[in-house]
Amino acid sequence: MNFPPEHQNYLTQIGLAGKQLGYPTYVVGGYVRDLFLQRPCKDIDVVCVGSGIELAKQAAKMFENASTVSIFHHFGTAMFKVNDLEFEFVGARKESYRSDSRKPSVENGTLEDDQIRRDFTINALAISLSPHDYGTLIDSFEGIKDLNNGIIRTPTDANITFSDDPLRMLRAIRFATQLNFKLHPDTYNAIKTNRERLKIISAERIHTELNKIIMTPVPSVGFKLLFDTGLLHQFFPELSAMQGIEERNGIQHKDNFYHTIKVLDNIAQTTNNLWLRWAAIMHDIAKPLTKRFEGSLGWTFHNHEMVGAKVAAQVFKRLKLPLGDELKFVQKMVALHQRPMMLTKENITDSAVRRILFEVGEDIESLMTLCQADMTSKQEWRVKKYREDYEYLKERMTAIEASDQLRNWQPPISGEIIMETFGIKPGRPVGIIKDAIREAILDGIIPNNYQAAYQLMLQKALEIDLTPIK
Repeated sequence: MNFPPEHQNYLTQIGLAGKQLGYPTYVVGGYVRDLFLQRPCKDIDVVCVGSGIELAKQAAKMFENASTVSIFHHFGTAMFKVNDLEFEFVGARKESYRSDSRKPSVENGTLEDDQIRRDFTINALAISLSPHDYGTLIDSFEGIKDLNNGIIRTPTDANITFSDDPLRMLRAIRFATQLNFKLHPDTYNAIKTNRERLKIISAERIHTELNKIIMTPVPSVGFKLLFDTGLLHQFFPELSAMQGIEERNGIQHKDNFYHTIKVLDNIAQTTNNLWLRWAAIMHDIAKPLTKRFEGSLGWTFHNHEMVGAKVAAQVFKRLKLPLGDELKFVQKMVALHQRPMMLTKENITDSAVRRILFEVGEDIESLMTLCQADMTSKQEWRVKKYREDYEYLKERMTAIEASDQLRNWQPPISGEIIMETFGIKPGRPVGIIKDAIREAILDGIIPNNYQAAYQLMLQKALEIDLTPIK
């Protein structure tokens, strides 16, 4: 097996370090997999039949620009960096598990013991770095065959693999999505059988794998597998509850689960912003909670966007996702995602455009990207009309933003100016005047400048019996 030229020297030297210690040494796992898939990989895992920590120390001596060796005695691993490469070392081991934990009991083992403990055959490949058989591939579980056939399969009984470490079920779906591979029938069925074992996995581990699925080019592949295997129901019941079509009086609503993952695919074509992709997932999340059948109106989902913003907070908290600016951004997108589309259904006034620019601020491009992704109707004429209205709205927004500069805008008269002018303390009168100025500017009654706002302040003050101090 030929390694990339830029890695060749490092791997040769590591093999020599292994020989000096008397350790058979191998490069394993994702690095080997990606070599065959011709994918770039800068994280290199090295296994030796011996002490991984000692091998790391010995190998680091051979590179002038190697970082300090980081040692993790509890795990028996060590790592160092050389330029943009990261090398991690571990001794070959075999594992056994308890039913209540994914953390194994570990003991020293052979290379085959180490390969069989790995999650999938495509990650159980090894290439020798020892000088006497340097570059020799060790494929104990037909990993190359599975790579060539695009199959995700476990090296041993899939039920045992997933019961031992349920996180591997999410990893199976993540790899299938990233690599556009298929789950082997035994792998698929074992995920369905063991899906409830996911309850022993931390929310942080779950959301890490989920985010990787979300960031793939076609994330719907992963979400369909998550739904079909029942995994999604275990950690994201709000999303799985969106699946299904109900009919009354011959009137159906669309399947909101499949609509949602179509929107996610659409937005994945235009942005790598993880949180905007999360907004696509959450934009209709409250439709099951707000669904009503209202006679001649048919199916309605009144206020689902505002309820959805609250549900987003619940989901983020449960999955241990960030609760700061990331959540606020997602909630804003969910709460406002109907607004641009509503504007396209009526005569668009400058006032309406000003208001949405004011409310959304610097996130207006993100909101418009989400709205464009939300156009999923099967009726071509409807999509064509939406797109035309959408482009017209964008033009209006650009023109009004250029003239009024409302993005991240604050009215020209502050509360401090009002209090100073009339000699009053913070209170209701200050709010009344500020609101009147803001609304007048947004409605186009007065221009967005200090002089016009000051005159309106004086006028509004007279209405509530305030007079300027001399």
